[in-house]
Amino acid sequence: MRAAPEPPRPSKKNRSWDEVPRWQIYLPLSIYLLFTLIPFYWILLFSLRPAGSTSLVPWPMTFDHFEKVWTERSFGTYFQNSVLVGVVTLLMTTLVALAGGYALARFNFKIKRAFMLALLCSQFVPGALLLVPLFEIFAELQMINSLGSVILAETVFQLPLSIILISNFIKNVPYTLEEAAWVDGCNRMTAFRIVVLPLLRPGLIAVGSFAFVHSWNHFLFALMFLNNQEKQTIPVGLNTLMGADSVDLGALAAGGIIAAVPVVIVFAFIQKWLITGFSAGAVKG
Repeated sequence: MRAAPEPPRPSKKNRSWDEVPRWQIYLPLSIYLLFTLIPFYWILLFSLRPAGSTSLVPWPMTFDHFEKVWTERSFGTYFQNSVLVGVVTLLMTTLVALAGGYALARFNFKIKRAFMLALLCSQFVPGALLLVPLFEIFAELQMINSLGSVILAETVFQLPLSIILISNFIKNVPYTLEEAAWVDGCNRMTAFRIVVLPLLRPGLIAVGSFAFVHSWNHFLFALMFLNNQEKQTIPVGLNTLMGADSVDLGALAAGGIIAAVPVVIVFAFIQKWLITGFSAGAVKG
């Protein structure tokens, strides 16, 4: 009997992903990871080593820089203000985007397309162009030097994208589920709360986290609308650490660590929901 012919070996062009040598995958990823982690290590090094030290290892380790920025540079107050701005912006953005997204997903009205186009076009407007009109509005409302002005500005800036994402996410929820709840005696609000809202959890987490992180890191609105040092947020506080003639690198690095830790913790807990929410909200439009 003739031996069965050997199956043709796959050419380099037809080679599957599983047959790619592992080093061709891990080497670029390792280089990318190295360049990503070096700046973080450099910040950690300056924040933990004593002032004047040139060692590449944070030893002996000191927390004097953290104590200095937290007490002498009022970073404890800045931190509280940033948490307040971030949490309230998250809540307001999520609630308004939920109502607007549901209206766009479930109702048809004459200016629906024009409204969607306006939301999309608003994303091309930089925040700097909004400073003058927002400042005049807040001045008339006597809200200058109030955290409420920053919260409202951040909410307005985040709403267009948030409404679009929530609207696309609601479209992925079958309308028949709400109809079945209506047949069982629920009104529209009750059906939405019982049936639709639990299915929107990934989308709400994605929108809320995006609003929180943006308001936490945003520098421009807090700088323009807040004059009192006790009302400033962390980004403005970091700017005060850089003088005209010198920069305290240890204090600046410690302030950067304080500013980054809450965001890292938030994303560490919600990364699963965040990826699901953004991918689902971008599929259907």
